[in-house]
Amino acid sequence: QVQLVQSGGGLVQSGGSLRLSCTASGSVSTIYAMAWYRQRPGKQRELVAALTRTGRTYYTDSVKGRFTISRDNAKITVYMQMNSLKPEDTAVYYCADRRDPPVVATFRDYTDWGQGTQVTVSS
Repeated sequence: QVQLVQSGGGLVQSGGSLRLSCTASGSVSTIYAMAWYRQRPGKQRELVAALTRTGRTYYTDSVKGRFTISRDNAKITVYMQMNSLKPEDTAVYYCADRRDPPVVATFRDYTDWGQGTQVTVSS
C-alpha cells in the first residue's frame, strides 16, 4: 500500500502561481504513474497531469503550457507547478497513483489518493 500526503495550494489572484506537492511512502516501488486530479464544484474529478516512472508526461489540454508536473526521486515527491492560474482552475486538487498503464484513466482506476487541497483563483 502507498500513502500520499499533499501540501501546497491556497488562494491566489488570476495570473498567479502555486505549487502542489505530494509525498509518497510505503510500497512506492509498485507505482507506475503519479497523477494530479482536480474536482471543481459540481463536476466530476478530472485528470490534470500525470507522470510515469519512465518520465513520460500527460497534460489535459486546458493546462498545457501553464502547469508542469515533476518529481524528486530522492524525496519520493511529485510536484505540480501551476502558472498563469485562471479562475476556472479553482478546484480541490488530489494526487493519486496507479500500478499499471495507461495514465489516462478515470479516477476509479487510480489506487491511492492524497487528502486533497483547495486551490482558489480569484479574478
